[in-house]
Amino acid sequence: MSILVTGSTGAIGRQIVTGLAAQGAAVHALTRNPDKATFPKGVHAVAGEMTDVESMRAALQGVDTLFLLNAVVADEVTQALITLGLAREAGIQRIVYFSVHNSDLFADVPHFAGKYTVERAIEQFNLPATVLRPSYFMQNDAMMKDVLLQHGVYPMPIGDLGVAMVDTRDIAEIATASLLRRHQAATPLPREVIELVGPDTLSGKDAAAIWSEVLGKPVSYGGNDLPGFEKNMASHAPSWSAYDIRLMLVRFQSDGMLPKPGAIEIMTGILGHAPRSYRDFAKETAAAWR
Repeated sequence: MSILVTGSTGAIGRQIVTGLAAQGAAVHALTRNPDKATFPKGVHAVAGEMTDVESMRAALQGVDTLFLLNAVVADEVTQALITLGLAREAGIQRIVYFSVHNSDLFADVPHFAGKYTVERAIEQFNLPATVLRPSYFMQNDAMMKDVLLQHGVYPMPIGDLGVAMVDTRDIAEIATASLLRRHQAATPLPREVIELVGPDTLSGKDAAAIWSEVLGKPVSYGGNDLPGFEKNMASHAPSWSAYDIRLMLVRFQSDGMLPKPGAIEIMTGILGHAPRSYRDFAKETAAAWR
């Protein structure tokens, strides 16, 4: 039997596929275009689209473990619940679901509330699953290269309370370990929730100070202007997405994205090393830019 990885060509999914393949697991990678996908040797690219029920039924054949990751899209909840329902019909008893940190608290943020809806379905049907709740990805900030280098500004309005950003490599390592643990277990394991955060809780000013240090030039925080952020994002992304992210940032500013007690210790135990720091990420990224 095999592990089906959805979101297999994305930033997280691709790392998980690679990690599973390196461990010798039988991996099926779901993709819209198998002919165009490039995966490690031995990985089987499977055609499928989450709103195409018959393609998903076919993709789930011969699978006993599922990694369920849905992109933040307008029909995310529909995609997730259809896939989860088909997995239940197929008798799959080993699931890792990719949710988001504070999914249970940020009820007014569409993609947080959507992921929590899926968590509630997992709980209601008593599905044997690991629910991963990652915080804001450090790697998102690599997209700010031009603003950081050319204008000396850290532009993401994350606020003053702090966000415990997490490295996607730590996320992928823990997801891979969770999938293998469930896949290799003789019987389905109990449901669990794992918070994925970084070791530092950073405000916008803190992040700017780190970039100033690693770039060797002054970098200031762009401030907490949410209308300006939404307008800028909407110029190159759908308006619903820009507003969704604005609502997330409203909650960052009012509540923070703070680690829960014991989260770092749990992650360290799974990883076998401390979670990667934002400063280390920034140093690596700055070196790559040079």
